[in-house]
Amino acid sequence: MKIIQVLPELNSGGVERGTLELSRFLVAQGHESLVISNGGRLVSTLEAEGGTHITLPVHRKSLRSLPQILKLRSVFQDLQPDIVHVRSRLPAWLTWLAWQGLRPDRRPRLISTVHGFYSVNRYSRIMTQGDEVICVSRSIRDYVLENYPGVPESRLRIVHRGVDPAELPYGYQPDAAWRQKWEADYPQLAGRYVLTLPGRMTRLKGHLDFVKVLGNLNRVGIPASGLVVGDVHPKKREFEQEVRDAVHSVGLDGAVVFTGHRSDVREIMAVSDVVLSCSTQPESFGRVTLEALSLGKPVAAYDHGGVTEQLEELMPEGRVPVGDTDALTDLLRDWYTSRPSPRQTTDHSFTLDRFWKGTLSVYENAVQRRAA
Repeated sequence: MKIIQVLPELNSGGVERGTLELSRFLVAQGHESLVISNGGRLVSTLEAEGGTHITLPVHRKSLRSLPQILKLRSVFQDLQPDIVHVRSRLPAWLTWLAWQGLRPDRRPRLISTVHGFYSVNRYSRIMTQGDEVICVSRSIRDYVLENYPGVPESRLRIVHRGVDPAELPYGYQPDAAWRQKWEADYPQLAGRYVLTLPGRMTRLKGHLDFVKVLGNLNRVGIPASGLVVGDVHPKKREFEQEVRDAVHSVGLDGAVVFTGHRSDVREIMAVSDVVLSCSTQPESFGRVTLEALSLGKPVAAYDHGGVTEQLEELMPEGRVPVGDTDALTDLLRDWYTSRPSPRQTTDHSFTLDRFWKGTLSVYENAVQRRAA
């Protein structure tokens, strides 16, 4: 098959990473993989792995993007792909309008992926208009069914994103050089109960709940320290200061470390005692929690969204009612004396191999139905 994926840019992020992973797999399976985007620093990686990139400015929310409809239609007419897979709302609109202008018997099959809990409106509805609609979790499928009742359930396909157990092996530990530098940089963590909250600093990620739980634990004599691992958008500096003020108010200055952006999150999670997810709104999938579970680290998380689906299969005892900081405190207090481990298996629902094969199966079924 000839498959085109369309997304705004190829710089960084979960959607971009999934696009590259899928392209690599498609090429290895003998398919032709193309990506249309405005470009970015990951284009060289895509091309080095056998994919082809077509640069079109499909990322701008502006009337200036309308000419891209004709350009996309020309690309589809010239290349005659079997599949066009849209991964974001604006490119999906441009692609759909271009696709509508093709002769029905010459149209590729149109696939969309709903990656998140988009605001419910006509603009977002475009992500449900594919011949097949991929949902990255059961929660996303339920969101589509609830908010877009006109979409047939038979058109929805759950394909979880996944991780590679070879890159995140159960029981992984960093090498001696990394550990030595880490201990030198953060000596205040020695002998502490290290709880890690990975993710960009935003109010929705639950950093204030995290600080409250750390304060609760220290008040009952548990030497808990917190790692806040993630960068801060310039527009969120005020919220960062609010979190730092909360740390000071519970007397944890020095016990909470703000690492900023790190490229070694795998290593940091591996030396942590527990990884947390305190998001006050559900995650559509929750890749970081899955990475921690793959490493064999216990995960305590608010019980909603895609993270619930991971914990149900790999560590059900880690689920906590959303926003219940007392329950989260009690759970972490219990784990301090008797730390559990997630289920050890490479045959679960969230592997990269299942993500690849599940997506390919959607493509194959769509093409077969058109032929029928």
